[in-house]
Amino acid sequence: MKYAIIAIIVIVVLIVLYIGATYNALIRKRNSVEEAFATMDVYLKKRWDLIPNLVSTVKGYAKHEAETLERVIAARNGRYQDLSDDDKIAANSELSKGLASINVLAESYPDLKANQNFMNLQNQLSKTEDDIANARKFYNAVVRIYNNKVQMFPSSIVASMFHFTAKKMFVVENETEREAVKVEF
Repeated sequence: MKYAIIAIIVIVVLIVLYIGATYNALIRKRNSVEEAFATMDVYLKKRWDLIPNLVSTVKGYAKHEAETLERVIAARNGRYQDLSDDDKIAANSELSKGLASINVLAESYPDLKANQNFMNLQNQLSKTEDDIANARKFYNAVVRIYNNKVQMFPSSIVASMFHFTAKKMFVVENETEREAVKVEF
């Protein structure tokens, strides 16, 4: 009887230790996901801030291309910090489409392509796009690790006990966004 009680106590202690360790691992992984999104968010915000400069440079050369430029501005309207994470991703998806349109437009205006300010903005944008792509890869890798922990047995039991849910990967919503933003000089 005495050994049975000791065995039960040991089993309960092991279960409590497992739950505590798994809970802490889930917290670490959730924090990593939030950190990865915050890193990606920095680059998305940087691109967000480059857009008005790029659009104003293009406006000077392509006054009658207002529809293309208005679409880019519409995608960028609002204060970035007021958007939810999902809204930020959606708005940046629209910006990707608009930027592709601006690059097509720039092809029609050789003077614009030769403009030093435009070229500088295009270089900054190109670097920012690379940074965004790398941040997306990192974010998705961290989300995969977190989701595995949340969804795989036996940690899924602890995850459901403490209401940890799977996070969404950053996926490309449409075919035009799957294509790289073409930056030409």
